[in-house]
Amino acid sequence: MAGAFGRRDVLKLALAAYATLALAVPVSRAADNFIIVQSTTSTQNSGLFEHILPLFTKKTGIEVRVVAVGTGQALKNAQKGDGDVVLVHSQPDEEKFVADGWGVKRYPVMYNDFIIVGPATDPAKIAGMKQAPEALKKIAEAQTPFASRADDSGTHKAELKLWHEAGVDPKTSSGSWYLETGSGMGATLNIAVGKQAYALTDRGTWLAFANKGDFKVMVEGDNKLFNQYGVILVNPAKHPNVKAEQGQAFIDWLTGPEGQAAIANYKIDGQQLFFPNARPQS
Repeated sequence: MAGAFGRRDVLKLALAAYATLALAVPVSRAADNFIIVQSTTSTQNSGLFEHILPLFTKKTGIEVRVVAVGTGQALKNAQKGDGDVVLVHSQPDEEKFVADGWGVKRYPVMYNDFIIVGPATDPAKIAGMKQAPEALKKIAEAQTPFASRADDSGTHKAELKLWHEAGVDPKTSSGSWYLETGSGMGATLNIAVGKQAYALTDRGTWLAFANKGDFKVMVEGDNKLFNQYGVILVNPAKHPNVKAEQGQAFIDWLTGPEGQAAIANYKIDGQQLFFPNARPQS
């Protein structure tokens, strides 16, 4: 009897173990149903992702985990295989990322614009100027504080291009009136407000920023302040760990009618933060 009882116990344990493994397989697959998107701090700080990502997950069951860093760092992370998709805003760097084989294809997604903000006292007298490089030149001539992200982000790259067009090398004044924060957009704006310094920011982050104090938009509307975003699938031929099917599903949704409508519908105080402009996919 004892031997038979022992065999029955072993059988029960084996059946229980089999059932546990059978249950674990779908759970494991469900837990793996996510993608990592390397993106910018502007898309995160503006609240856009909080608005659109639940809509995508509800439709597809795919969770999106965002790593919010500057554009330069996002592309470097993706080159190392850390991520499935990049959503950034520096078109020359995005095109090079694809040309070098790190990305499959670049898709335009949306745009907004950069603005120069500053204290209401406006010590450099730039309020209302229509040419951003000329405004930066006046800031440099007056040696009034300017807070730069200095983090190789898309915003930082745009800022450096404007300084170059102004004929100014602000890095020679680093530590005096030119304040290099090495931080994201939200943190840089906090420093700017605290130091009464001008700053270049994307409009989306500015509208979502809660610590404006007496700061106002000083310069806007220059074509040179246009800010385009693109999305790219990381090349699975370079990194086999890339979840190509799920990543492409996100890109297709983002650039398709539902994703584009979700982007357009995201507003703060009635103001639209991003403007969808994906082209029909071929």
